[in-house]
Amino acid sequence: MADSYNGIRVPSSGARVIYDHGRYQVPDNPIIPFIEGDGTGRDIWRASVRVFDAAVTKAYQGRRRVVWYEVFAGEKAFSRFKTWLPQDTIDAIRDLRVAIKGPLTTPVGGGIRSLNVTLRQILDLYACVRPVKYYKGTPSPVKNPERMDVVIYRENTEDVYAGVEWEQGTAEAAKVIEFLNREMLKGSKKQIRPDSGIGIKPISVTGTKRLVRMAIAFALESGRRTVTLVHKGNIQKFTEGAFCKWGYELAMQEFRQQVVTERESWVLDNKDRNPKITTEEIANLVEPGLEFASDDFRHSVYKEVREVLTGLYATHGNGVWKQKLMINDRIADSIFQQIVTRADEYSILATPNLNGDYISDACAAQVGGLGIAPGANIGDGYAVFEATHGTAPKYADKDVINPGSVILSGVMMFRFLGWGEAADLIEHGLERSIEQKRVTYDFERLMPGATKVRTSEFADAIIQNMDSAVLSAAH
Repeated sequence: MADSYNGIRVPSSGARVIYDHGRYQVPDNPIIPFIEGDGTGRDIWRASVRVFDAAVTKAYQGRRRVVWYEVFAGEKAFSRFKTWLPQDTIDAIRDLRVAIKGPLTTPVGGGIRSLNVTLRQILDLYACVRPVKYYKGTPSPVKNPERMDVVIYRENTEDVYAGVEWEQGTAEAAKVIEFLNREMLKGSKKQIRPDSGIGIKPISVTGTKRLVRMAIAFALESGRRTVTLVHKGNIQKFTEGAFCKWGYELAMQEFRQQVVTERESWVLDNKDRNPKITTEEIANLVEPGLEFASDDFRHSVYKEVREVLTGLYATHGNGVWKQKLMINDRIADSIFQQIVTRADEYSILATPNLNGDYISDACAAQVGGLGIAPGANIGDGYAVFEATHGTAPKYADKDVINPGSVILSGVMMFRFLGWGEAADLIEHGLERSIEQKRVTYDFERLMPGATKVRTSEFADAIIQNMDSAVLSAAH
């Protein structure tokens, strides 16, 4: 590790987080790099860091503390170093392992397309993790927002976000189109129009399985009941459909004794209900209309049922499967209405990149919006926690913006570090402040009788309400 980054010395009063053999070793005084962010990021960070420090102090009475270390990206980096994302910032996050950041501007006029995407790709932060839950009193457009409590694991490095595309009208686009039309689509009725822009959508076995592995591991550690693979495999069979197939493969190869798939549960349940039922009868119940299918398909379902009964019933039968983690899948467009009409049936969603982007925001909209939606980008050995909203420059330095996204991203970070007591205090303080209707303008305009407070005052309210949690715990 270097002594300094971006010309600023690393604090000698802290120690770095270590990652060894798949496990994090967190000292009582970790050095945590932070990027305050552009636009409203300045106001948000000032409020958030006070909340973080207060929670750690109240939870651990001086036994632990975070040693904050500023690194630079976005406008502040450009004004100081004439680059939007200094190499020293990347090196600091890589060496110190765990970081937190506010919203960043996307540079206009060429160069880096997105600082957020660039950080994810350089550090291989392959999982975008977005917990979405309801805090009492939060204004919501749905009747029962309390039903929402999901964690979305979105693949973070592939899909259309890989950025492999060619602009319409360029020689490169014409070359790709010609190759596809003349070689890959030769003899078929499909042809790409010559005035098209072209993008490539890569989804790999590696990218899929490591994402699903992380989602399942979290579900097992946290006692969640289901992991749902979200995909558009009915149309994109070899990308999104493969994501679903490879996700199931990973679950059964690496977590066989801890999981059951939804189709396996149908076979096991029917056998539990009627021990004398035949393979063919179960197959007809699992796959309605099987009598009209081809012989090959019918016999493939019979084979599937036999394999579940012979290979799994001894360990998962007689109701044991009900205690296992359920792995299922849903088509992407279907899940959008499912999370509105029956959100409580879902717990962990594992998705390719683009679907995860949409679904994360759609879920957040039901429980307060992006102003209060936390997020993290996590890889093997590195984690960057971040605001999920934009920079809102017209509100910069006005002390009016909701700091909830960064504050709750800090909650995620503390849980990641194993400091659950500090995380609990922050969540209690935030929820209690919302229940008291002491909120920033975005909530106040939707809450009759609410008191509008500034960004800094909302932080004050959260800290004050932490005290009530500490006092109640003491009694």
